[in-house]
Amino acid sequence: RLISAVKGAAAEGEKFPVMGVRWRSSLTLGEKEEVNNKNSEDGGNKEVVASYWGIKGEEVKKEDGTPWKWNCFRPWETYQADLTIDLKKHHVPTTFLDNWLTGLLVSQVPHRCLLSRRYGCRAMMLETVAAVPGMVGGMLLHCKSLRRFEHSGGWIKTLLDEAENERMHLMTFMEVSQPRWYERALVFTVQGVFFNAYFLAYLASPKLAHRVVGYLEEEAIHSYTEFLKELDKGTIENVPAPAIAIDYWRLPADSTLRDVVMVVRADEAQHRDVN
Repeated sequence: RLISAVKGAAAEGEKFPVMGVRWRSSLTLGEKEEVNNKNSEDGGNKEVVASYWGIKGEEVKKEDGTPWKWNCFRPWETYQADLTIDLKKHHVPTTFLDNWLTGLLVSQVPHRCLLSRRYGCRAMMLETVAAVPGMVGGMLLHCKSLRRFEHSGGWIKTLLDEAENERMHLMTFMEVSQPRWYERALVFTVQGVFFNAYFLAYLASPKLAHRVVGYLEEEAIHSYTEFLKELDKGTIENVPAPAIAIDYWRLPADSTLRDVVMVVRADEAQHRDVN
C-alpha cells in the first residue's frame, strides 16, 4: 500500500513522496535519477528521484555560479587548512596510563592491523575510527547539557565538527583507494569494538577519552608523514586530487594527492591540539 501511494504521489507530480521514503542513498543533493516504472502499462513512464530521502533539496551554487554538487558539505562549510601548524608537538607521557596508551593502543595496533604499506586503504581505515570519538563525545555532552539545563561552552559543536571533518577525510580517500572485502569486514569489527569502548571510557573519564584521541591523532600525523614520503619516492602515484577535496579544502584546481595528504595531516594536528 505504501509503495502504491508513493507511486501515485509521484504520478500526480508531488515534489516528494509520502512519509519520506528513502529511494536512493547515493545521490548527491539535487541530482536526479530516472527509474523505469516496470509496472506501468506502456512501460515507458519514468519516475524522477531526487536527494537522499526523496525530497528535493535547496539549489546551491558556487561563487562562479556553477551548481554545487555535494550533499555532504555546503560552500559555507569549506575552509583552508592551516599548513603552518606545528606537526612535532607531543604530549610527553608522565603517568603509567599515558605510557600504556602510547605503547600499546597507539604504537602497536595501527601498524600491525592497518594494512602495512597500503597507505590509501590504511588512511581509510584510520578515518573510520577517527570519526567516532567526536560524535560520541558530542552526543554525550549534548545529553548532559539537556539533563543539567546548562550550556556546553561550545564543546558540543567543536566535537561534532571534528567528527564531520574526519568523515570528510574518509569521503576523500574513498575516491583514491578501493577497500577490499576483508578490509571492509575489519572496519565493521574495529568500529563496533572501538565505539562501545570509547563510549564507556568517556562516561568513566572524559579526560582519559580525550587523551586517547590526542595520542591517536599523533599517530595519524606520523602515518600521513609516511604517506607523503612514499609519494615523494614515487612508490605511490601522485594522482590528481579528487574533486571533493578541491572543493572542501578550497584547493587549486590542479592539486594532487600530495596536496590532499598535506591538508589532511594539518587537520589531524589541529584535532591533536584540541584533544
